[in-house]
Amino acid sequence: MNPLTIGLVQQTCNADRTANIDKSMAGIRAAAAKGAQLVVLQELHTTLYFCQSEETACFDLAESIPGPSTAQFSAIAKELGVVLVISLFEKRAAGLYHNTAVVLEADGTIAGTYRKMHIPDDPGYYEKFYFTPGDLGFTPIDTSVGRLGVLVCWDQWYPEAARLMALAGAEILIYPTAIGWDPRDEAAEQERQREAWITVQRGHAVANGLHVVAVNRCGFEAAPDHGPGSQFWGSSFVAGPQGEILAEAGRSDEDVLVTTIDRQRSEDVRRIWPFLRDRRIEAFVDLTRRYRD
Repeated sequence: MNPLTIGLVQQTCNADRTANIDKSMAGIRAAAAKGAQLVVLQELHTTLYFCQSEETACFDLAESIPGPSTAQFSAIAKELGVVLVISLFEKRAAGLYHNTAVVLEADGTIAGTYRKMHIPDDPGYYEKFYFTPGDLGFTPIDTSVGRLGVLVCWDQWYPEAARLMALAGAEILIYPTAIGWDPRDEAAEQERQREAWITVQRGHAVANGLHVVAVNRCGFEAAPDHGPGSQFWGSSFVAGPQGEILAEAGRSDEDVLVTTIDRQRSEDVRRIWPFLRDRRIEAFVDLTRRYRD
């Protein structure tokens, strides 16, 4: 048994940055009080999900790393002695912005960053307007609780991203997320989307023999351009290395989900399902092509 207790903070957000951060801080404290050694926050948790429209004024929400948010969250990481995964709108330079996850060590230092690689551009998710694709690659971040394969939201649909993290020695796959329904979709379509989101990530767990931690926001956020808005579906979860659901939050309510995983399970599962051993890497060269015409 090699236990690790993980906290997931699923929350609503509004236009008040201070209130959002206070809510995240309260969630971190609640998770730590339940024994969490690693706490993961959702995507862009200090703000509304501003990518529902294209507004140049929203670039004012971005901040440097290190910066105000890393200072605040570093302080609570050090105070509580927990490793934190936070998600920020990074201003790298004038006109150059990223959707960036920051991993804070239990002593408050920055252990590493990951810049979101896959950037969507869909109705209600106009992220290409705001975010430059990441340039740090799929590189795990070493911490006192293990080597973390941190990815962000849209990355979770790509098995290649999970695989490359696994091949670089990631011990856990972590996905801060902001995904929801278009309220105009019929209930059956909404459910298919949520189930697909859960299923593909459980598949990453199975294919790589790793635990997966997915933390999604919840609640309705109106669109500033009078569009339909987005109903974020929550459902934050932890899956084991055979895809088994170990813990799952509700679809609509805020929650601090805490669960303990056994990291030895990855070793045990990979011994009976040695997918990395049996990969035919010499036949995979075409994966670097956009499409095989």
